[in-house]
Amino acid sequence: MPNIVKKTTFPGLFSLLAPHSCRGCGSLGSPLCDRCKKYIISRHQNLCPICQHSNLTGKCSNCPALPPIFIAGQRSDLLGDLIHAYKYESVRSLAHPLAEILNSVLPSNDAPMVIIPLPTTSQHIRERGFDHTKLIAKHLAKLRPGCTVASLLTRNQNTVQVGSSREARLTQAAKAYQLSKTFTPDPKTTYVLFDDVWTTGASLQSAHALLKKAGTKNIIIAALALSCYSATPKSQSSQLQTLGNK
Repeated sequence: MPNIVKKTTFPGLFSLLAPHSCRGCGSLGSPLCDRCKKYIISRHQNLCPICQHSNLTGKCSNCPALPPIFIAGQRSDLLGDLIHAYKYESVRSLAHPLAEILNSVLPSNDAPMVIIPLPTTSQHIRERGFDHTKLIAKHLAKLRPGCTVASLLTRNQNTVQVGSSREARLTQAAKAYQLSKTFTPDPKTTYVLFDDVWTTGASLQSAHALLKKAGTKNIIIAALALSCYSATPKSQSSQLQTLGNK
């Protein structure tokens, strides 16, 4: 188990002074060393974000209305620190190791695969200087033969969900996206909806409903981390299953 070093520097300062130090153990060479990366992967349980039931296939038997869901881990400890550094300290070099972590939990697939990152708000892209979900998606596609990235979703509005209540998130997500009018689903292709963090899951479920309505057959959901959020599993499950059935 790595000796995890807690980062207490100002945003971006650690990356500026030691751009090639592991964010976990502090060893020189990369923002995440192989040892710490393997540590994160070894802790993977693929818990259902609704009922916390562990499953290997991504399809939870307790929540049949949901599509297969693959989440690398909890947004805590080292994985949470990495996501924070990537998004809020602009440590772009973490995009590749985070993609490697996500790749390790996704099922192997011989069929063509298209990754659809949830679109980031223009405000966050300006603040960070890059689109964090799209960048990880591009690195992930390079790790999987025959995989591509497609920006098929656009935002109807740029409401920022950080700090919003669960109810507000669900309301915002219900009509948050539009699907490209030129999109024609391929029945032989697997479409991967990707977001960095599953909080309520409302955004991912809303996007999933759009793809289903367009006739898409093979859809899975992928996220780097599951966020601890103040919502009862029963009420959250009811809301998300409603979205999933649209």
